[in-house]
Amino acid sequence: MDPAASNGVGSFGILLFPGVEELDAIGPWEMAALWARQPGGPRECLMIGQGEAPITCAKGLVLLPQASFATAPPLEVLLVPGGLGTRTQVNNAELIAFIRQQATRCRAVLSVCTGAFLLHAAGLLSGKRATTHWASLERLRALGDVEVVEERFTRDGAIWTAAGISSGIDLTLQFIAETAGEEVAAEVQLEAEYFPSSKIYGSAASGGKGADYFRTS
Repeated sequence: MDPAASNGVGSFGILLFPGVEELDAIGPWEMAALWARQPGGPRECLMIGQGEAPITCAKGLVLLPQASFATAPPLEVLLVPGGLGTRTQVNNAELIAFIRQQATRCRAVLSVCTGAFLLHAAGLLSGKRATTHWASLERLRALGDVEVVEERFTRDGAIWTAAGISSGIDLTLQFIAETAGEEVAAEVQLEAEYFPSSKIYGSAASGGKGADYFRTS
């Protein structure tokens, strides 16, 4: 258990941007919000956009930020989702600056899926172990200064990265376990009834597709 856990956790922020992948943000939000009900859990969970206007996600869901870059408090945890929107947001100087500035004060910075590319643009992945969605692993390797691993999630110091979409749930649960203890994570897991089946359907994950950790033969 992290010695700081006894002091509780401050603000847990999840970044939003146009084209963000829905479950990348909402899966971790569910875990963090359940954790906030536990003693010592986050004081608040915030969805944060560049402004406070509604944001249309990758598949059409519309989310309303609770804070903007200008109004967000100093965060203890920042989670950066992925999605097709990351391909343009890597060039959004204001968004990258927000990640970089918040990271200087965070206990941990987490990414899901192609959110890893936003962390890299903010200078947080150089020399680090990291992962991303299986379809973007080669793009991440091509950056040249990241040790890319084909795992569901991985940690390198204060930087945590998860593979594709649903893996953000697993990353957040593990972060809770390491920050607040196994029993707190167990309560969150039970309340969410998150006990995923190991069944792999059909043949899509075979024939060379996917990451090493789930590819079938």
